[in-house]
Amino acid sequence: MLKRRTASFLVLLLLVSVRASTAQRAFAGFDRNDYPGDAALPVLRQTFGYTGYWLNNPPGEHANSWSGKRALLKRYGFGFLVLFNGRIDAGLKGRDAAQLGAADGKAAVAEALREGFARDVWIFLDQEEGGRLLPEQADYIFAWIDAVRAAGARAGVYCSGIEVHDEGGVISTAEDIAARENEQAKNLSKEKNAERLALWIANDACPPAPGCVPARPPSMDALPADVRRFASVWQYAMSPRRMEFSAACPKNDAPDGNCYAPGLPQGANSFVDLDTASSPDPSEDH
Repeated sequence: MLKRRTASFLVLLLLVSVRASTAQRAFAGFDRNDYPGDAALPVLRQTFGYTGYWLNNPPGEHANSWSGKRALLKRYGFGFLVLFNGRIDAGLKGRDAAQLGAADGKAAVAEALREGFARDVWIFLDQEEGGRLLPEQADYIFAWIDAVRAAGARAGVYCSGIEVHDEGGVISTAEDIAARENEQAKNLSKEKNAERLALWIANDACPPAPGCVPARPPSMDALPADVRRFASVWQYAMSPRRMEFSAACPKNDAPDGNCYAPGLPQGANSFVDLDTASSPDPSEDH
């Protein structure tokens, strides 16, 4: 009887161990358009394991304050979300979108190497506009992806995971890109098919997002199943808070609607967007 109980107990321990090993661990990160300043890094590192890192000018900016900061961030132990600002639809209409995408993909890899990132680093294209992709947007994005891969790096896209209604039904940008990638993968060789596309999904609606909780990043498992296979990062809170999507979220502590990094005075250099990932270095900058 004792032997049977012991065996049963060992089996139970094994099952618990297997379940624990397959549960996805969540790592906290942040991103913002402006570099937060050298002095803020030790405090930010207490909460966050990785940071967004722009390769070119962020949306609406005329300069890139992240340029040249990789080595310092690395010394403090940060991992990276390497990001390249893509073109909005107004800049694609009436032009050869695929040609622009190819040129921007090459430029993204060249800039990543110039900043000291690894040749095979994951680079995310910032697709700011949500909803179903227009034809020129799709041409631009997938030409960018092909160019990044051809240059030896790995490709990802930052895009909206919030569903919208259009004449084709209900869809999010992330779902649209995932479906297109699945369709393209059918025509690729096994070697090419291994080059998985990574999505950095923006969804600050509660649920699935928990709101502005920097130290308690949610699991990626909360994302919809049809995009989870491609999901590498989830941006779950933004600054300032977008009330049209996050009205059901718990109220931010700050009255201005921003989400602030713990331990820093609230101001222009300390508000952040919050990210969660299953890796402490989502861009795998070896």
